[in-house]
Amino acid sequence: MDWYDYVAHAFAALFLVNSLPHLIAGLTGRPFPSPFSSPPGRGDSPPVVNVMWGSFNLAVVWLLLWLSPIPANWPLADKLIMAAAAFVTAVGLANFFSRPRV
Repeated sequence: MDWYDYVAHAFAALFLVNSLPHLIAGLTGRPFPSPFSSPPGRGDSPPVVNVMWGSFNLAVVWLLLWLSPIPANWPLADKLIMAAAAFVTAVGLANFFSRPRV
């Protein structure tokens, strides 16, 4: 695997983790911050906007994994990079969304 495969897989993990809160909030009918809220990322967006944003994130994951597929003999380094990217993204999102909102 080349370096760009590791980068693509790390970003796929990042977008996958980011899709979850938007899809969950949207599918449960709750407003949730998105890049399209006012102010961006702080105010609430309607559930439909969150479903669309979460779905867009999943489409990016699909595109990244289509361009750089995970091989059948998935290397340990790739697994660790994807896990680390997912963990860092999850902690960052938890920290960001735990701050008081407008």
